Amino acid sequence: MHITQILRGAHFGNLAKVHGIVTYKISPFEQKAFAGAISHGVPNTIRRIRTSVFRVVPPFIIGYLIYDLVEKEHDRLLRKDPAEFANDS
Repeated sequence: MHITQILRGAHFGNLAKVHGIVTYKISPFEQKAFAGAISHGVPNTIRRIRTSVFRVVPPFIIGYLIYDLVEKEHDRLLRKDPAEFANDS
């Protein structure tokens, strides 16, 4: 059998004939894209957030506290000491 005879009337997905494998397909028009999105998706999201919040939030809090402390110290060091200019007229 020549390759042109195989390709003549077949679409790309139907080029080979495989025996012994059963496949099932649902039409995209029959699928429900958001089936269970609220009833299963929202509780699953809440559960996943609850399990990972204690691993994620503490480093962010510590990082913010360090950042805030460093910024306050930097602002304090930038200020001039009024006692150094007391004798200026």
